[in-house]
Amino acid sequence: MPVDALLFDKDGTLFDFAQTWNGWAAQILDTLAKGDQAAKTAMAQVISYDLEREAFNPDSLVIAGSNDEVAEILAPFVPDMSVEELTAFLAESAASADLAPAVPLAAFLDGLRARGKVLGVMTNDSEISANRQLARAGVLDRFDFVAGCDSGHGAKPDAAPLLAFCAATGVEPARTAMVGDSLHDLEAGAAAGMMRIGVLTGMAGEADLQGHADVVFPDIGHITGWIDR
Repeated sequence: MPVDALLFDKDGTLFDFAQTWNGWAAQILDTLAKGDQAAKTAMAQVISYDLEREAFNPDSLVIAGSNDEVAEILAPFVPDMSVEELTAFLAESAASADLAPAVPLAAFLDGLRARGKVLGVMTNDSEISANRQLARAGVLDRFDFVAGCDSGHGAKPDAAPLLAFCAATGVEPARTAMVGDSLHDLEAGAAAGMMRIGVLTGMAGEADLQGHADVVFPDIGHITGWIDR
């Protein structure tokens, strides 16, 4: 079946997860802890973040979880913020994080658009963070659809936000590929009846994604050749 549309996850897919978020997390934990080492250690533990390495562990909720979920598990250690305030703080902070594109994004996306492909982004991050990051990367205008966990469509691994992309663009799910670095992405793609492309610029290894994806690539840059095959 030809691929007429591609729906991309953001973190770990368009942007390399470790290079973008490991350092950001260290700064966020420092800010939220306000010098309380016990609170910082506890927060690192609940999000499975290694303080010595300043890196997320592969089982971290942050990798595929929604911004809302991250705020909820951190909230008990941030008594001066409500869950809603913490959710907003994380979204605003993430929107200004230093980005590490997985490939030169403008050229890659322009190549797909030149082939007539419809493009979208569905992330479990917030919509404001997604829009700001894509704008900072200079590629927001390449996408016909951008949604976050707070856009009203739900969050992955549910199929609903993926089907919202199809409804918005008029492309059938069977002619759409979900592109992501986590099982949440691929499970959502399967539930929506889409083709599934796994990439290794997140925390999951090839063995983790095989069996859940139609194909697994080192990064999104390999998709163009796959489409042209």
